[in-house]
Amino acid sequence: MSKHLINPDRCTACTSCIAQCPVTAATRKFRGPKMVGPALERMRLSQEDDEPSLDYCSNCKNCDISCPFGVPVSTLNMLARAKQYQKKKQSLRDHILSHGEQMAKMGELIPGMAAMTNLGMSIGRKLGLLDLVGIAGKAPLPAYASSSFMKQFKNLKQQSFPDKVVFFPGCFINYNDPQVGLDFVAVMQKNKIEVLVDEEFVCCGSPLVVNGYLDEARENAVKNTSRISQWIEQGYPIITCCTSCGLMLKQEYQELFGLEAVAANAKHMFDAMEFLTLLADEGRLNTDFSPIEAETLYHAPCHLRAQGMGLPALEVLSLIPGLKIENADAGCCGISGNYGFKADKYDISMTVGKRLFDTIKQAGVETVACDCGTCRLQIQHGAQVKTAHPVSLLRQAYRV
Repeated sequence: MSKHLINPDRCTACTSCIAQCPVTAATRKFRGPKMVGPALERMRLSQEDDEPSLDYCSNCKNCDISCPFGVPVSTLNMLARAKQYQKKKQSLRDHILSHGEQMAKMGELIPGMAAMTNLGMSIGRKLGLLDLVGIAGKAPLPAYASSSFMKQFKNLKQQSFPDKVVFFPGCFINYNDPQVGLDFVAVMQKNKIEVLVDEEFVCCGSPLVVNGYLDEARENAVKNTSRISQWIEQGYPIITCCTSCGLMLKQEYQELFGLEAVAANAKHMFDAMEFLTLLADEGRLNTDFSPIEAETLYHAPCHLRAQGMGLPALEVLSLIPGLKIENADAGCCGISGNYGFKADKYDISMTVGKRLFDTIKQAGVETVACDCGTCRLQIQHGAQVKTAHPVSLLRQAYRV
């Protein structure tokens, strides 16, 4: 669905999106999804119109989720924002936050670069240098792992099985949290499935889109969609462990860039926990779990809820003996990718997440399960608890 196919007149001005927008509730600087999206889009069709308030949209997708007429409000916002950004040079901050994969790849070429980068971020935070470039020094910025998922994956000795899946790790798992990827492989192996990874995959493009680098995001979309199509033609499903990556690959590529193959591909792409529920439905899920005696909450990322798949993680984790898990059901955590890392958005992101943080603290749990990497960072930061990806808890229950 490219821009010219998105009809803003489908919006009936019912204000459902405003009622569900966490940013509108947190700050008056944002005029709301209806106004900066469909309402102003009608005017943009006839004349150019800059709207400073657009910069405050976090692209959390709650407007899309709540719209009874299926208007992709957030997509209208991102397309309009990208057009505005083209008129000015993007900041160093936006460049840094948008090109994490590029910087990580450069760092891999130099031994010890990850450690030096992490040290540099720590020093920059203490000296206030991050704030000088517009990155919030108080924000829970992710550290780089000493060895990427891809490097570690190549050294894994998997048992080969007839059933195989292709894993799309995404930048965060690959360079910041490779353990989630390794846990995913271990869980698949316990279910007699071999994991393949395509080294030609690139960043899904979500960080690029939110900061206006739409041309670069399109290049990534075309490349990833082509690779995904080739694997699907061979009969392999594509699995993600990052809800933002999954949303981009299955839905936003079509909305933003009109890539025709996306709709067909989406039928063969799954979130990891969604895929496991399908195995369970077929009676193929290995449920030989060891008990985990713990109480935890589950936070459903906005980008998971936007995909309309229910809460598969909650469904699967509920099968683990001894594990008492409940849905936090407390709204957006506020981080929205890299939104909360920005100095001028940090306080807004913390205000948005306050309800969730309070819910977690009142529950008194030690660990919160969540499918999104940056959500986990935000929850650790705002609620001062441990977090885990659902596949990591499953691996723990499998004792592997």
